[in-house]
Amino acid sequence: MQFDEVESLRRHHPAWRLLRADNAPLILSFLGRVFVDENIRTISATELITRLSDELYQLNERLGAEAFPKSAKAYLDSWAAPENGWVRKYYPVGSEEAHFDATADVEKALSWLSSLRARSFVGTESRLNTIFDLLQQMVFGTETDPQVRLAELQRRRAEIDAEIARVHAGEVEVMDVAGRRDRYQQFTSTARELLSDFREVESNFRGLDRDLRERIAAWSGSKGELLDDVLGNRTSIADSDQGKSFHAFYDFLLSQQRQDQFAELLERVQKLEGIGVPDPRMRHIHHDWLDAGERTQATVRLLSEQLRRFLDDQVWLENRRVIEILRNIESTALKLRDTGRIELSTEMDATSPVLTLPMERPLYTPTEKTPIDSGGIHEGERDLDTSLLFEQVYVDRARLSLNVRRALQQHDQIALTDLIAQEPIEQGLAELVGYLSLDDSGFEVVFDEAVRQRVRWHDPDGAERVAQLPAVTYLRIGQPIGPVEVPR
Repeated sequence: MQFDEVESLRRHHPAWRLLRADNAPLILSFLGRVFVDENIRTISATELITRLSDELYQLNERLGAEAFPKSAKAYLDSWAAPENGWVRKYYPVGSEEAHFDATADVEKALSWLSSLRARSFVGTESRLNTIFDLLQQMVFGTETDPQVRLAELQRRRAEIDAEIARVHAGEVEVMDVAGRRDRYQQFTSTARELLSDFREVESNFRGLDRDLRERIAAWSGSKGELLDDVLGNRTSIADSDQGKSFHAFYDFLLSQQRQDQFAELLERVQKLEGIGVPDPRMRHIHHDWLDAGERTQATVRLLSEQLRRFLDDQVWLENRRVIEILRNIESTALKLRDTGRIELSTEMDATSPVLTLPMERPLYTPTEKTPIDSGGIHEGERDLDTSLLFEQVYVDRARLSLNVRRALQQHDQIALTDLIAQEPIEQGLAELVGYLSLDDSGFEVVFDEAVRQRVRWHDPDGAERVAQLPAVTYLRIGQPIGPVEVPR
């Protein structure tokens, strides 16, 4: 690895950030116990907060009250933040409560920590045999020459026949204690790594689906090209290397014969002498594989369903646009038919294209920066009346009441629309609101919600404004209103 690559991983990789975090012992021990040791793939926020609260209480009792001062919810929100990304917070379909799951980066950090433990026994023979078997599988699995493959099969048959002959003769070779411990150690390590890989496979599926959605959202071609690209890429998710490997592994697990054979072999291995203390998780590791595989399959099904709905929405919008265009064409055709004369015309910007050569374009000219002199700035007055800023538009409500009183001299009532026809609005919406909020002892303002009316006026720039509101009527109260003097 190069220096820049290591530096980039140190700065940006979530697993490295987790190992450098101040609360790394708490995060790794708690998340490792809940999501790795117990193989929990999803847990509700309430249950996880409760378990973390108990953990924090025990640690604070042992290390001091200030060891972990935050609440359990605050710690979980911090761990799920985008800048950390150690747990994934999401809402399952049909649930209103948040759920959590550990990310693949937590598994990687825990795996690295496990490799730091001192081992009393380090086996190498089983790994060498595994490497040799893998090389043979790759070489002869890709061989196309029938003679070469037949020679290899005959060699294997000769080895098996020789071993059968030795067993018939009573020569049975039993694996020694070192060989058993070596292979059991490799088995447990590989089984745990396989279980942790499911989270990374699920994360990769989500990444493939997210990239596909981004391509759909930014698509600018035709709908046929979009569907061809989407369906091809959707198939590529299942046909990718990790997709093929996962489905092959999942099919292997779903075979009842394979499950029974694996369970029988596992039970016999756990009872062997010389393997040390058996790992308790290995007794049900195949069930953990099934649970993790089903979780990944459920994620793929959910992503497929969401993608189908997303495509349905895109197709619906496209069909709606096509229908609008067709209706516009039909409406235009009917208008042309009624005129009795059909004239089709089109407009062109020019009779020939205009070419602009690259070297004819002007070069970039930087803008001149105007120097700013801040030396002559002095502190302003502190006691400034800011209320003047809110009095830019003043509506004289006394003048509006005067207009209503003048109109009610000859009538018992008058509508707002008739009043505005006599006295046009000059100050826009503010003046209209002033009419609605009048409070005068000579008349009453009545609103009729059952009837709607439109009030029109013109702005100083000549633009017409329309306001729709309930019918407003001004009713005279008591005696007729006497002559009203207009103030000079």
